[in-house]
Amino acid sequence: MFRPQNDFTYLMPAHFGGGKFDPETIVTQRSTSLVLSYETDRKGLENYIPEGFELLAPEVQVSFSKFTEINWMQGGQYNLINVAAPVRFHGKKDRLDGAYTLVVWENKTAPILGGREQTGIPKIHADIEDLHIVRPHYATTISYEGNTFLTMDFEAAGPIAGEELDVLKSQFASVNTLGWRYIPKVGAPGAELSQFVLYPQGVEVESAQAGTGSLRWTELTPMQNPAQYYIINSLAALPVKRVTQAVLTEGRAVLHAMGARVIE
Repeated sequence: MFRPQNDFTYLMPAHFGGGKFDPETIVTQRSTSLVLSYETDRKGLENYIPEGFELLAPEVQVSFSKFTEINWMQGGQYNLINVAAPVRFHGKKDRLDGAYTLVVWENKTAPILGGREQTGIPKIHADIEDLHIVRPHYATTISYEGNTFLTMDFEAAGPIAGEELDVLKSQFASVNTLGWRYIPKVGAPGAELSQFVLYPQGVEVESAQAGTGSLRWTELTPMQNPAQYYIINSLAALPVKRVTQAVLTEGRAVLHAMGARVIE
């Protein structure tokens, strides 16, 4: 009969096997990212920040990333939309600043499963277009079963260089990505597991372009997106008061997947 090994890590279905746990495992992948941050309503955004966190600024960061040459996917690729807010965690043992992940959309199943189960990142599925490029214009759309709910546009103004590039490299080199690992009970209300997780990661930025950017959330109905409409509509209700950052980067993402830990 199948028996799990104590020094292995597993994903469902576990009975087909897993892999030896190595805390030094690093996920590497080439990345092209469009990052748009905007100021919004503080009280509205705080509705989605759990107790135990402090919202550091009324700001939402929305990042499109195309990952390629992924080591654990044997050179595969996928697209991602990450939505986060800057926070400070006030725990009994841990005090740290980071980016609290509100939601992540990805267009492939494999990265969704590991990110949800192992590192507490709230990943769900969507169709995410590659960047459409007519230089200096860049754009992408995110949809579910043909219903677009997010568009991102960027017009490049020129390369970032010198001290400004050094500052940008430092900003993206190391990020305390914070997630809420919530597993509901079976056949009952409430959580079987509820814990906050630190997932250290970063991007080694090689080149970047400054520019102007915009984005637009489009509300969906339950008929258009029965499992996600309330998430999308909550984000759409937050006003985009002012875009605070718009950059396009090329580089290499480094994720310390097995270096994630529970914070408390």
